[in-house]
Amino acid sequence: MATASVRRVDSPVRRIDWGQPMVLLVALVAVAVAVGPVVYVIIGGFRTTADLNASPAGFPDPWVLDNYLRVLTSPRFWGNVGASLLLAVATTVGVVVAGIMAAFVIARYRFRGRQGLYTLFTAGLMFPLTVAALPLTLLLRTLGLHGTYLGVIIPGIAFALPTTIIILVPFLKAIPDELEEAAAIDGASRLGFFWRILLPLSTPGLITVGILAFVASWNGYLLPLLVISTGTLPQEFWPLPLGVTQFSSQYSQDTGAVLAYTSLAMLPALAFFLLAEKRIVGGLTGAVKG
Repeated sequence: MATASVRRVDSPVRRIDWGQPMVLLVALVAVAVAVGPVVYVIIGGFRTTADLNASPAGFPDPWVLDNYLRVLTSPRFWGNVGASLLLAVATTVGVVVAGIMAAFVIARYRFRGRQGLYTLFTAGLMFPLTVAALPLTLLLRTLGLHGTYLGVIIPGIAFALPTTIIILVPFLKAIPDELEEAAAIDGASRLGFFWRILLPLSTPGLITVGILAFVASWNGYLLPLLVISTGTLPQEFWPLPLGVTQFSSQYSQDTGAVLAYTSLAMLPALAFFLLAEKRIVGGLTGAVKG
């Protein structure tokens, strides 16, 4: 009698992958920590001071526009916006122009000490502005730039150059030498190759460093504090970070107006950064690949 062997087929046991939920939880916590204060400041601008004192973590009840209207109709606010815009645009242009020229020399020219020069720019990332605050202030006073916009723009360009060069050099190195050789065969000089071929191909990197320089200058506080706040420039022409501090001191009892001023001061840079997020990521990715 043949006995049929019965094989027991074990059904595969599903294992719960706890990795994905943990990653999601960490991401949600990070988003809450980063976005939460911004949302609180924006919503707080729609509340009255009495409402904020009664319930600091509540929602507006009722929603009021007076705080934002007061700030938007203030000539002082628009003077601060104009000063920040001037400083940010001038610093960005200087950073992009100086950075692409320095990066072009380091990436495309062969000379003794080239790697040492690149290392020197890299080492510049280790020296924050706070270290150079005192000598910088003394130097600007000697040059007669203390209390002027140039006293903010020129150091801002200098402190942004290390990051700019670190991003741009891999871009320029990644451009094939065959393109430069073909351009030379067609009669193009190195300057012609720079203008007609290299610059268009480096556009993602230039946009990336330009955005980073603009946002850093717009949000810069310490440098204008050292240079402008101790000068003779009227407060109406101070940049926005200093304007926020001065407004908070002057209207310390009006919390809703202070929150409205703060939110309006940070929204332009925040919106600009969010709109250009893909270009920044693309530029940094290209720099890493290069």
